[in-house]
Amino acid sequence: MNLGGEPERDDSGLPPVDIEIPDDARELDRDVQAYRREMRARRRRERRMRLHAPLTRDGVVLPLLASCLVLALIAGTLLTVFTAGPNGEGDLPRQPNAAASHPVSSSRSGSPAASSGANSPAAGPSDSPIAATSKQKLPTGSISYQGHRVALAFLLDSHRSLVIALIPATCNCTATVRQLVNQVHKAGLQPYLVSAMGQLSKIQKLAPQVPKAVIAMDATGVLYRDYHPRSGLTALLVHPNGKVGTVTLSGTKFSLARQLSQLSAEADSARASSPATTASPR
Repeated sequence: MNLGGEPERDDSGLPPVDIEIPDDARELDRDVQAYRREMRARRRRERRMRLHAPLTRDGVVLPLLASCLVLALIAGTLLTVFTAGPNGEGDLPRQPNAAASHPVSSSRSGSPAASSGANSPAAGPSDSPIAATSKQKLPTGSISYQGHRVALAFLLDSHRSLVIALIPATCNCTATVRQLVNQVHKAGLQPYLVSAMGQLSKIQKLAPQVPKAVIAMDATGVLYRDYHPRSGLTALLVHPNGKVGTVTLSGTKFSLARQLSQLSAEADSARASSPATTASPR
């Protein structure tokens, strides 16, 4: 400044500035506090900008697209894994293994008749019900029919396989008996319908319904004693070795075709492998 109090001319070309320098630095406290407040506000704005930056313009679109793409890839991979089979084809329901479904047939597959295919069970629906193997073999006893008394061992020796239906007098099962006899005869076996002791006349009324069956009576009572049928029909599937499979039948919606065919095949195999024996009724 010049002596008159007016600012001197500045040759640098800058605008004139009136600068006042305080004598005490404490007078600048308010300016320092205002400056610090301004800097803190600026830092807060910068932090908000950094947090909101992904949500502005393209910042939210690109992460969303990337997430959708990853989810689509994962879903496609899971669908391929769970719907494709080992050869790249879709898994289809599989039919049950016939050998596993019929233990009677599979257990006899090593017999000569089974290996040759003669009288072997034909492919078809599985049997229901399945005969349960009894613990004891065919007992020693006899049946009585047409005025003759015949040993069970003689019947087994003659036929090699037997199908004996135990029919209590209280069994109202004409349709069941007819269905069983038809299946047994179709398998090439002789059916025997056996009543309890003293009750032959009560089941002889079935004779016209099943002319192919033999109506007999348990003369010694061993069949009804060992297998004790109650009010239903109990069928005994007797194998050539004397083992007995028991099955309880009711109604007409049952099938023993496979088991009876296997029984017939075992009888043919036993008949072919051993010479005929002679026996006479007792």
